[in-house]
Amino acid sequence: MTVHFDDLTLDWLGYATLRIESEDTVVYFDPGRYGVLTGEWEPFEDGLHHPPARDYRAEDADVVCITHIHHYDPDSIRRVASGDATVVLFEGIDVHQTDRDVDRPVDLDHEVVEVTTEDELLAAGCPLWTVPAYNEPDGRNVRSDGTPIHPEGMGCGFLLRIDGTNVFWTGDSDVLPGHEELDVDVFVPSIAKSNTMNRHEAADLAAALGPDLVLPIHYNTFESLGSDDDAFALAVAGRQVPVVLDH
Repeated sequence: MTVHFDDLTLDWLGYATLRIESEDTVVYFDPGRYGVLTGEWEPFEDGLHHPPARDYRAEDADVVCITHIHHYDPDSIRRVASGDATVVLFEGIDVHQTDRDVDRPVDLDHEVVEVTTEDELLAAGCPLWTVPAYNEPDGRNVRSDGTPIHPEGMGCGFLLRIDGTNVFWTGDSDVLPGHEELDVDVFVPSIAKSNTMNRHEAADLAAALGPDLVLPIHYNTFESLGSDDDAFALAVAGRQVPVVLDH
């Protein structure tokens, strides 16, 4: 399903991959992994709400934004990026921190811009801000040894202004101080049961932000990211915030 909002078209393509298109610009957040763009992804149980896998090679992006190493996939970047695309990625991405065999960012055949957790820049004429994204050390998203799954400094979220609309993708993050202060028209949260804010926390943040639309992504790709998106939508709509499910 394709979501239309004002002059934007938004498509959740699976996992954390979001495609945003305006009249003149195409932006992707966190493309690929787990076979969602190669046609290999399979649901872990029947009846899941999640976009189907596809062999996807649009090569139409003007901007590709990567939040952290877990969502860094050079093959998928090449599948979505046009020849003159700008790849905006978190500076802390280190290929030595993954057991996957992936190219270094410097080896990508595109302009690469590295960002911190509190940067502001223009990408293809679109204002873009980064925000911190991490799991609280005293929260529920920690490993057995007590360390956060996504420690502070590992990644970022993105607030993009495209065609006058502010789109906020949280990245892999708990709800953090400062999130409620953002000026957001389209809120794109993760609603997974673990690793990030869950559907209850995301619904509370949606109510605090008061956006014109909420579009959840990053759930049901594998078991630990399972979620009940229908229950999330009911919770958000019950607080008088417009919400849509793209599946």
